[in-house]
Amino acid sequence: MAAPMELFCWAGGWGLPSVDPDCLAVLCSPLLQTYARFTGAPLKVHRIANPWRSPSGSLPALKTKDEGIISKTQQIITHLRKQKYNADYDLSAKQGADTLAFVSLLEEKLLPVLIHTFWVDAKNYVEHTRKWYAETIPFPLNFFLPNCMHKQHLERLQLLWGDGYMEDEEKLEKELYRDARECLTLLSQRLGSQKFFFGDSPASLDAFVFSRLAPLLKAKLPNGKLQQHLKSLQNLCNYCASILSLYFPWDGGDPLASAPRAMAADGSDVEEDPHKWRNQVLSVLVGLGAMLGYAFLSGIVSIQRGAAGPAGRQPITMEEDEDEEEE
Repeated sequence: MAAPMELFCWAGGWGLPSVDPDCLAVLCSPLLQTYARFTGAPLKVHRIANPWRSPSGSLPALKTKDEGIISKTQQIITHLRKQKYNADYDLSAKQGADTLAFVSLLEEKLLPVLIHTFWVDAKNYVEHTRKWYAETIPFPLNFFLPNCMHKQHLERLQLLWGDGYMEDEEKLEKELYRDARECLTLLSQRLGSQKFFFGDSPASLDAFVFSRLAPLLKAKLPNGKLQQHLKSLQNLCNYCASILSLYFPWDGGDPLASAPRAMAADGSDVEEDPHKWRNQVLSVLVGLGAMLGYAFLSGIVSIQRGAAGPAGRQPITMEEDEDEEEE
């Protein structure tokens, strides 16, 4: 029997098993599905709304018996390939080259615009992205984690777009959205009427394409410039719907359902937090402690020393006492 594994990923939403593209790429990877179905290994999938519950502090993360914690998407895929369940094993040399070319195309032309759509576009970020994370992440983390994630995505986008990003942002944005539309059109033409990109069986390219297209397709974006173009490409829409029904027929994508879920169709166990109320109480206490600590440190609240003194004289605060000592 193969070694047990645990996968930690972002919770589901928008009708998807996970809202995060990197988590989706692992969840719907044929490698993961094959491993779960045919090795007999107990695969536990933790779909969570708090990345601090992940053993690596980030999502996705794979906990393995042999290699410890793996927290990078590509490293997770590589580990699964080592288990001798390679979804690309039957691909020809040309198909292997096409896989590398399309992955590179998506990373270069589509990924920057997806980051811009969800994390930079002000209307989408405030009304959709930040709203979902703030409502889903537990208190008090929901007060600052969305903003931290926003900053991380801005830095990632600047790395992808280069130093010219801030010079003429409007012109660059138009060019990149144009390139992204052309990328989607090319994907649609390459897929044609096939079920998957290389025929009737899914490959790693399918998991990667789906993880990029599905959030864009399913999210209810107030500003959906690129989304409208994707919805006009019917074969790509059908393709995403087909993968959802194939891999996640039991899953409506609702974040953190109140009742614990049974064993999933692929043998994975989708775990809810068994100590939900305890964690909520602890979160409230931590939040109150943090707010009180901030109030004391910032001088909003001060401690008065001494009660009785000469008539008409007010006790001085600790802050004022420090000022007097300096003099």
